[in-house]
Amino acid sequence: MSVWSDLTGQEAAIGVLRAAAAASVSAPRGEARGASDMTHSWLITGPPGSGRSNLAYAFAEALLSGDADGDEAVRAQVGARSHPDLHVLATEGVIIKVADVRKIVERSHYAPSVGRHRVIVVEDADRMTEQTSNVLLKELEEPPERTVWILCAPSEADLIPTIRSRVRSVRLQVPGVDAVADLLVRRDGVDPALAERAAREAQSHIGMAHRLATSAEARERREETLRLALQVRSAPGAVLGAARMIEIAGEDAKAISELRDAEEREHALRSLGIAPGQAVPAALRSQIRALEEDQKRRATRSLRDGIDRILVDLASLFRDILVEQLGAGVDLVNRELTADIARAAASASPSQTLATLDAIQEARIRIEANVQPLLALEAMLVVAIRRPVGARS
Repeated sequence: MSVWSDLTGQEAAIGVLRAAAAASVSAPRGEARGASDMTHSWLITGPPGSGRSNLAYAFAEALLSGDADGDEAVRAQVGARSHPDLHVLATEGVIIKVADVRKIVERSHYAPSVGRHRVIVVEDADRMTEQTSNVLLKELEEPPERTVWILCAPSEADLIPTIRSRVRSVRLQVPGVDAVADLLVRRDGVDPALAERAAREAQSHIGMAHRLATSAEARERREETLRLALQVRSAPGAVLGAARMIEIAGEDAKAISELRDAEEREHALRSLGIAPGQAVPAALRSQIRALEEDQKRRATRSLRDGIDRILVDLASLFRDILVEQLGAGVDLVNRELTADIARAAASASPSQTLATLDAIQEARIRIEANVQPLLALEAMLVVAIRRPVGARS
């Protein structure tokens, strides 16, 4: 099976990267950079859920295996992030630290151990501050001959101009609902009807679609969030609704991280030679504490991501209400709530719904600027209060 098989809706981007991998394989060793299709630094951009990191690791596999369509053995190593010539720079926190970039830059100068390339994937490159970006910039200006950098970010504008000028960009598009649903059916064995609903409600976000398709609890939490917004009738109700939304985001973040945290801790203890139930020796406690700190940072980020996802879902709801008010004849995202959407559309004017959509976007901006999420959600829901058409705001 080709390394590109599980990627969906990105044929143009796959074509560019596969051609680059093929050019790298066919060029004489040490001359891959001279091939017109291949370069030493890449930037994969696309909206959340479009598959940026999946494409980056597929490209990494093709380069590391020496086969433009990948190799099963290398695929397993790349999937486990254990290939000796693959390094990953990612963060469980809000930003990527300067020290982490310096460490990965140092590794980039090592010669490949088993293949033609040393590949470095930088996930969420947009989380680098300007100072951190400048550390990476120096490396991109004079990279080692056989090192390939693959950066991932939502858009080119999220990186400083000097980095943008030194990378080759590959832009991803949002895959269609049908393409995402087909992937869920083909890859995960999801029932077609459930796959279509999950893909539609996730608005083609591949990771979220998978979660909605495979977790009834996730689907229930999403529906509760939407109904909370529809039921708000007063300022006190907005306060209570915002508090419950924060709780829902916390429950979802906990569900995502709990199993992963336990598996990471078990793996760490096994790697350190500590048997199940055995006390951690004093000399090794610092390593376990470091893991726990990483997990706490990831929990904070997961909560922020969960709150943002709630706001994205709310935007889809009020978009549907506006579609109903305008009689636009466009398919609804939240088709299962058609009756509720019709009632909400009748209780407010299109201008009020547009104001709510603006308030949702403003809440996202405020939270990104470190405003307390609870306050941002309260302010947003106050605007979203359903008022009868013609009533004074």
